[in-house]
Amino acid sequence: MSRTTIYLSAALLALAAVVFRMVREPPRLGWYLLAWGLFAASLWLARRAPERRMDALVVAGGIMLAGIGLAAPPNSSTDSFRYAWDGRVQAAGISPYDHPPADPALVLLRDDWLFPSGCEARDLWPLPEGGCTRINRPTVPTIYPPVAQGYFLLVHWLAPEGSRHKALQFGGWAMTVLTLLALCRLAGARRAAYWAWCPAVPVEAVNNAHVDMLGVLLVVLAFGAVRSRGVLLGAAVAAKLLPATALPGALSGVLANGVAWRRILAIAVPATLVVALTYLPYVLASRAPVLGYLPGYLQEEQYGTPADGNRYAVLRLLMPDSWAPYAAILLLALVVFYVLRYGDADRPWQGALMVSGWLLLLFTPGYSWYALLVVALAAMDGAWEWLGVALAGAIAYAVGPAMKDSPATPLYALAALAALIGWVVRQPRQAGARQ
Repeated sequence: MSRTTIYLSAALLALAAVVFRMVREPPRLGWYLLAWGLFAASLWLARRAPERRMDALVVAGGIMLAGIGLAAPPNSSTDSFRYAWDGRVQAAGISPYDHPPADPALVLLRDDWLFPSGCEARDLWPLPEGGCTRINRPTVPTIYPPVAQGYFLLVHWLAPEGSRHKALQFGGWAMTVLTLLALCRLAGARRAAYWAWCPAVPVEAVNNAHVDMLGVLLVVLAFGAVRSRGVLLGAAVAAKLLPATALPGALSGVLANGVAWRRILAIAVPATLVVALTYLPYVLASRAPVLGYLPGYLQEEQYGTPADGNRYAVLRLLMPDSWAPYAAILLLALVVFYVLRYGDADRPWQGALMVSGWLLLLFTPGYSWYALLVVALAAMDGAWEWLGVALAGAIAYAVGPAMKDSPATPLYALAALAALIGWVVRQPRQAGARQ
């Protein structure tokens, strides 16, 4: 075994120990920075590791790190409790869009896990009639789209009695490993390491069991397929909406020489049909709108205006706050146009990475799991500079919203600068490769 392989193995073991601490206690800036430092060191050492060792190191290391996410209950997010509740409600034959968890009409579905009798533990939400619940925003209906709802119901059906959060965590672990294997096949082990060893994966995809992982897996499978690409992308959109940013990538270059209508129809039609058909059963079964809490969530997160909020943090460093929302929409539209006009049709994940990455850089969300898709696409493309987006999101979640005085804001700015530099540097190489 070479010295580089020994050092790399030691770095991965140290990273595993730090991730273990991260899932066992509330988010702390120091642990996040240390984990990302070890991740960067591991990627640097991997550049000189023998090729024959990389497959084993990437796959074994990825499975080990993902498995650490199973070592504790969800630690820094309560979203998975809503997933479990939505699955339980559907199993009772009730639409999850019709009633919020606090509705007395669903009181017979409550148990001591999701609705504990004591309210002393942390991360509990009060109920209007008294008592508390682990489900966040219990007075509003669900926000999650139909494919996600189908996943929640499937986990509920397959979960052993009393498994509680473990069933969703094992689902996240399985999807993480499947994504890793797909990336190894599509992009090679060295690039798959960006996903396998990234600290955000065991923390957000497994420990917190975010359903974003389902969308990530479907997008990766879509870019590995050809005939079913539109279908898989539609399913990804109907799982978490954010994968809609991958659609312009799938249409890369359709405006290069006129309009490639055949390609547009081959992607857009099946994707639209899948979204519509998956929503249809819930539309028919629900008395309430199937958008659920989505409009309220966008208002709550202040996407309409940056006043006293944490959106558009990078743009607000450069312009008046009132301009930032319009500038973000305009710049994102320009990125989409660039991908549709100049994107590489043979590398659709590259355009998807640009759109999804710039969406996060322009809107600066404070939720680290939103960047899981960017990490997977960066692995497919080998564009390591985009990993800074996930780091900025992790810091924003650990220390608070990305406002002007937050450490996350300069990190988002540096991530945007790194993305711009990477794009300038890679342009001549990619043009030469296409020629």
